[in-house]
Amino acid sequence: TLVGLFALAAVAAALDMAWPLAIKRIIDGVIGAGGESGARSAMLNRFGLIIVGVLVLKQIVDSTRNYRTGAFNATVLFHLRRRLYQRFLELSLGQLGDMKSGGIVSRLSSDVDAVSGLVQSALISPAVAMLRILLTATVLLLLSWRLAVGALLIMPPLALMSFLWLRRVRPIYRAMQKDRVDVDGRVSETFGGIRVVRSFRREKREQLRYASANHTIIRKSLFAQRLELILDAVWGLLLPAISVVVVWYGGQLALKTPPRAAVGDIFAFQIYAALLIQPVWQIVASISQTQRSLAAMERVFEILQTPPDKPDAPDAVDAPRHIQQIEFDHVSFAYRAGIDVIKDFSLVVPGGATVALVGPSGAGKTTLTDLVARFHDPITGAIRINGTDLRHCNLGSYRSLLAIVQQDTFLFDGTVSENIAYGRHGATEAQIIDAANRANAHEFIHLLPEGYDTLIGERGFKLSGGQRQRLAIARAILAEAQILILDEATSNLDTESEQLIQASLTELFKNRTTFVIAHRLSTVTHADIIVALDRGQIREVGSHETLMQRDGFYAAMVQRQQQTLVAS
Repeated sequence: TLVGLFALAAVAAALDMAWPLAIKRIIDGVIGAGGESGARSAMLNRFGLIIVGVLVLKQIVDSTRNYRTGAFNATVLFHLRRRLYQRFLELSLGQLGDMKSGGIVSRLSSDVDAVSGLVQSALISPAVAMLRILLTATVLLLLSWRLAVGALLIMPPLALMSFLWLRRVRPIYRAMQKDRVDVDGRVSETFGGIRVVRSFRREKREQLRYASANHTIIRKSLFAQRLELILDAVWGLLLPAISVVVVWYGGQLALKTPPRAAVGDIFAFQIYAALLIQPVWQIVASISQTQRSLAAMERVFEILQTPPDKPDAPDAVDAPRHIQQIEFDHVSFAYRAGIDVIKDFSLVVPGGATVALVGPSGAGKTTLTDLVARFHDPITGAIRINGTDLRHCNLGSYRSLLAIVQQDTFLFDGTVSENIAYGRHGATEAQIIDAANRANAHEFIHLLPEGYDTLIGERGFKLSGGQRQRLAIARAILAEAQILILDEATSNLDTESEQLIQASLTELFKNRTTFVIAHRLSTVTHADIIVALDRGQIREVGSHETLMQRDGFYAAMVQRQQQTLVAS
């Protein structure tokens, strides 16, 4: 592709060199020559048609090159954006958490758009411009070396000064990109938490913060533009200045006896001088565009060079299709060095068992299920599935065994059917309806305006909290996973719906290994294993009956909840 673009550029540059010579021929050989007027008129028409033909052909070549350049840039943009999006999906939760959502969107949109022009501004445009400069300089020297030397000597220092001047612009664009990320992230937070903003009457504060941040970006942008405008003005004055010098100095040469320059030389030289300045200015302008692109490229390649989260080991094996046992072997985990969230956790879970994780807030329940889902890996110890360390399992094959229902339910902007079927590719309508029935969701779905084809909006905002959670449960049911993780999965349901779903979940738990996090202890009395956690450590393990008879940490939690219910 690049070779073809350069070939087209070379053809266009060669054609650009031809038509000024034809004008020189018209002035010196037709208009300024003697002879019969009819013959001169015919020659003028012939040269005129040749010039028109050359210019039309040149425009066709330029248009073809511009289209192919646009197609090449679009291809680069597509592949770069796809790679960047893929790398975002591969980053760890911690790395994604450090980036605001606006920062992710900014890199995928404006930064990639800026980088896509880098090949054009840093490679194609300068190379084409250098080719045109060489051809034009050669022709100028052949026409009049005296005129050419004067024009060529002024170009290198001007180009060097322009380059040094534009180096001041790049840090400004880099700072602007960072500011835009912060603004985009703040906008996402503001409208994601619009209920909080309005309930605390913070609209004016958010408006002022947004206006202030954008004002800073505008001031930086205007400062960068001022630097570039100064350079534009210098180069804008250069063309008429060179034209004046060419006419003045060329006229002096033409008036000498014998004349050292013909009138046609002066006209042609003026055209070639303009053709010389144009590619030099293109190089300067491409440097300016490259400064912007490099500022964006640094941010894009910062992500592309970030290693993916949990790459599969060279000797990784596929996860077993049936779970016989999950073993936690002295597992410890910390988000920050020295502050363990899970401490020396050891437990053996038989396949098909239901494990309830209970304890006060901050006890490490959700972190433990994140370790099961392998969103994180233990700092010390190991989690084994059928005796194989999870870190030695192919991550994709292991994740295919999982289904998760979180307390903070997330649904996509689409139809009810699309959200239920998200966890199972190629699910049929009958399977979707069956999953909805088992999650006690079919009844309310049937009452929606378009039933299963109803659009539920971003994050499912058109549904109630309980309805969203039932769709999430239906999604997990349809996935037919071997390992289920339910994090307060029934917390947003009314008592009647919760009772109905509990019956469905009891059926769902059969032949599946399930981890349930629940603050309402009455919902986990059926669990095979209840693990009472406190500050990341196991306080008690056993069935509900066993732990109640022990009258320890778990029994005290149950009694406190019962007293709270009676008091209310």
